[in-house]
Amino acid sequence: MSAMRTAHAHFVESRRRIAYRTKGHTHGPITRLMSPGDLGELVKPFVFLDHFEWADVRSPDAGVVHPHSGLATHTTLLEGALIYGDSTGKSGTLRAGSVEWMRAGGGVWHGGSLYPGTSLRGFQLWVALRPPLELAPAESHYVDVAAIPTDGNVRVLLGSYGARRSPIPYEEDVTYLHVQLTDGERWTYEPIASHDVAWLAVSRGTLLVDGAPIRKEMVVFEAGKAPIDVVADGAVDFVIASARQHPHPLVTGSYSVHTSEATLELGERGIEQVAKTMALRPFAPLRASAIG
Repeated sequence: MSAMRTAHAHFVESRRRIAYRTKGHTHGPITRLMSPGDLGELVKPFVFLDHFEWADVRSPDAGVVHPHSGLATHTTLLEGALIYGDSTGKSGTLRAGSVEWMRAGGGVWHGGSLYPGTSLRGFQLWVALRPPLELAPAESHYVDVAAIPTDGNVRVLLGSYGARRSPIPYEEDVTYLHVQLTDGERWTYEPIASHDVAWLAVSRGTLLVDGAPIRKEMVVFEAGKAPIDVVADGAVDFVIASARQHPHPLVTGSYSVHTSEATLELGERGIEQVAKTMALRPFAPLRASAIG
């Protein structure tokens, strides 16, 4: 993997071509860019992606507690702060630049509350888990911005980039990066040799990708192992990911993704069991009334 810079933004004939691009579907402050039933089938294990952006949070109860099973969620907070809590017993405050990793496995509940009068921006990604992790005990990791490895332009959110590795203990064959470039900077991403799926999503600014200006969009690249070349047209802020394609089917529930109907049923039972425990011992600082 390497980074290259040029003096001015210009047309880039990428060695990796765009196969699909989308602006997603926006509802209020949230834009759904990918779901298991659409682009998630092309780039699994990455199966779901939301970009969220509140310019002015009005209520501290804007978040909601909800369950998952069979997958992991990765929340990247690019701007603002939120209060978090989950059914593994962890709670606290996530500040700008920090990440939440929640491996739901056999069942978990988590959620957050927003600070009124502030702004909030970031991405939430779902990653499909392979057997037997899809039914493993839930675990969560909240990584402060100071602990995320960076070379100045690239922050390692999951997996590795060169000699730098994310502190999140996930050993599967995936890479997920947050990249910031200034006007005219050119950057080349060279995926790990085993990776055959790749995509990126722009949060702020304009990125020239395969000759096209990408603004608040997600693009999926053609399958393969070729490098990806991009150029910043002004300051730009985006995430990019690659992986070896998940070989299992995506069997979905309301908040779950599993590899079979049998494991989905077990995962949903696990969610119900955790909810019963939480009814007796709601976790702080999220309101017990939000659980359900």
